[in-house]
Amino acid sequence: MNENTQRLAVPLLSGLIASLCLSGCKLEVLDSKGVIGAAESSLIATATYTMLLVVVPVILLTLFIAWRYRASNKNATYAPKWAHSTAIEVVIWTIPAIIILYLGILTWKTTHELDPYKPLQSDVKPINVEVVALDWKWLFIYPDLGVASVNQLAFPVGTPVNFRITSDSVMNSFFIPQLGGQIYAMAGMQTRLHLLADHAGDYAGISANYSGAGFSDMKFRALAMSNGDFDAWIKKVKTAPEALSMDVYAGVARPSEKVAVRYFSTVDPKLFNNIVAKYNYGRFDVNGANCVTKG
Repeated sequence: MNENTQRLAVPLLSGLIASLCLSGCKLEVLDSKGVIGAAESSLIATATYTMLLVVVPVILLTLFIAWRYRASNKNATYAPKWAHSTAIEVVIWTIPAIIILYLGILTWKTTHELDPYKPLQSDVKPINVEVVALDWKWLFIYPDLGVASVNQLAFPVGTPVNFRITSDSVMNSFFIPQLGGQIYAMAGMQTRLHLLADHAGDYAGISANYSGAGFSDMKFRALAMSNGDFDAWIKKVKTAPEALSMDVYAGVARPSEKVAVRYFSTVDPKLFNNIVAKYNYGRFDVNGANCVTKG
């Protein structure tokens, strides 16, 4: 193998090895189980295929030109003073410009359609869940049902879930890859997210923003159930011996790692608002009004 061949072979082999290694990854974000996740997966696929219209020909032409005009090929045209081709310039600028314009319009349209604050249209009454990011665990409060859980989220299949999300620590990010949507959890603020699962299953939930020593184990399970199974889950939680008062919450909020699932049969109805409010004294919105009132 000569030196020129080696130079060409090394990057190709490196790319092949990297592809083989990545083939073992479990890309849950592309295995969508909800309407939002499916729409996001479709956007990723469409954008990728569109960009490949430029990437693949460029790679193939690079390899062809390197082979066609190799030093050992005496039949190749030798034009040391060649500097410009209007036809080539038109092709290499027009096609990418059209693709970028298409991707821009597609992304703008889809981004507005998938606004995380936009409620999902459904004939089924949604359930409300309040989410609190802690060090290093997730607290889920069901305000209409009066129960709460740590590191386990349950909801019925085919039912929209309306999330209100905050943090009682550093900034974090709430993400269930197979259901779509990723949104930040920030102290003193509320963000919103709306999801719906089309299929029953046990889905991974993660923290998508580094938050310190216990970040790698800040995970939870999202359980999409039938209505009957969800009712049974709620009944099980209501039999839990613990009640989530403000005093108990103070212990729950202490930093801890690899936290087991924990249930609370009752919840202080003001808990979520109090968590948000304790960071908001002295803060004002753009109109000068107090953002949140504690109580």
